[in-house]
Amino acid sequence: MTNAIGADVFFVLLGAILVFAMHGGFAFLEVGTVRHKNQVNALVKILVDFALSTLSYFFIGYLVAYGVTFFVNAATLSGTEGGDVFAPQGFALVKFFFLTTFAAAIPAIISGGIAERMKFAPQALATVILVSFVYPFFEGIVWNNNFGIQSAVEAMFGAPFHDFAGSVVVHAVGGWIALAAVLLLGARLGRYRPDGKSQAFPPSSIPWLALGSWLLCTGWFGFNVMSAQSLEGVSGLVALNSLMAMVGGIVSALIAGRNDPGFVHNGALAGLVAVCAGSDVFHPIGALITGVVAGVVFVRGFIWCQERLKIDDVLGVWPLHGLCGLWGGIACGIFGLQWAGGLGGVSFMTQLVMSVAGAAYASIAGFIVYGIIRALMGLRLSESEEMRGADLSIHKIGANPEEEIRRA
Repeated sequence: MTNAIGADVFFVLLGAILVFAMHGGFAFLEVGTVRHKNQVNALVKILVDFALSTLSYFFIGYLVAYGVTFFVNAATLSGTEGGDVFAPQGFALVKFFFLTTFAAAIPAIISGGIAERMKFAPQALATVILVSFVYPFFEGIVWNNNFGIQSAVEAMFGAPFHDFAGSVVVHAVGGWIALAAVLLLGARLGRYRPDGKSQAFPPSSIPWLALGSWLLCTGWFGFNVMSAQSLEGVSGLVALNSLMAMVGGIVSALIAGRNDPGFVHNGALAGLVAVCAGSDVFHPIGALITGVVAGVVFVRGFIWCQERLKIDDVLGVWPLHGLCGLWGGIACGIFGLQWAGGLGGVSFMTQLVMSVAGAAYASIAGFIVYGIIRALMGLRLSESEEMRGADLSIHKIGANPEEEIRRA
């Protein structure tokens, strides 16, 4: 028994470390996409957001989602004393660490949309509110059956909402909150000309962007596979489905995006976002189709968002996480069914209703949180600060200090 528990502790801990490493991927994806004068800000934001997310989730968010508080002695926490909440050898603690990395993905997702013109303090405050209350409220509904909503949809449609690794709970929620933040923040200076035509800002570094994508892709196998949260429950099907969705997203984004490297590297992420929900119930061909569709959704959604709707979502986090996450939740109700080669146990209507409900909840919450913060303290840097760049305006140092001194 002790060896089995210890193995589960190590298994979940390894998953937590892999997902933690994904936050480096978020950082470098943003570093490579933004202009050079905003690279430092991208790195600092992601790291500080992770710290604030951990504190917020530890003291408030985990209690909201699972009704568990850590205000007990260390012997109880580690499971050496009696109690039903905290398992032996600190298993509940590594589970918290693992779920914290999911919670911290919410501000990391949002960061890419609001890049280059957001004040630092308002975003830090938003992180605390979102990870303390907004995200864990929906997380608890889906993954802890809070308020009996899962039981209610099961009674209506024959199955509870299935989101194995967070296509909707994490990605769609983060993406639709980001959409609200981006709309309230407004476009970057010069992004759209007075005649309405788009003035594209090229990425600062394709290699950094690519590194971010590679880090995210690697860590994602911890994100998905380790969502089983035990060695007994782990399945190689999840790994293969994740792989097939990833490559499907790459190929379709390559074609739809006409060889654009930004689309190709984000296409991999689109496939992985979409497969999270049903990665444990799909047939690999179903996962591949899900990824292929997601790659196209991202490319066309990004162009539609930027060019037609004039929404300056810098990294395209709404199409990538919001739309592809929504598609992933719905796709689980299609390719998870037995007639489609899946394992079954899912309902199309449940997946559709709850996926849309999650997106609606997140967008409304995003408008409320960022709207209140904008009214109280503002969201944007001043025009002069934005022109100077977030690096020097907020952090007083650029990405290459020695070179900048030499130029001066």
